Amino acid sequence: MPLVVLSPSGGGGLPEGSPEHRYEVTLTLDHQGFPDPNAWREDAAMWPARRFWPGQGLMDGDVLYDPDMGWALRFFRRDDNPVDAPLQAVIRGRAPCRPGETVTISEPDGSEYAWRIVGVG
Repeated sequence: MPLVVLSPSGGGGLPEGSPEHRYEVTLTLDHQGFPDPNAWREDAAMWPARRFWPGQGLMDGDVLYDPDMGWALRFFRRDDNPVDAPLQAVIRGRAPCRPGETVTISEPDGSEYAWRIVGVG
């Protein structure tokens, strides 16, 4: 499964973006380059996600899919049970996962930010 790396696309106090802030998600892409919901449903293993944030360190989590909501990420504190961990971000985008494309991530407080795909590998 490819690793997709997202970096801020500006805004939200980061007008120039920030290499110190990033999401890394591992997922299966379909033949057009979009995350594959069928592969997610059929895979018994969690699809890993990581969040790097200055001052907060690394947070591990996973990728979720819901047909009504779409793709989401959740991250765990050391005391979190993955079943009970809240969604941290909802990902929306209409372009395939390719470097240079952007997605919108909605944070738990409702704030939305543009993130650029900087790597797929």
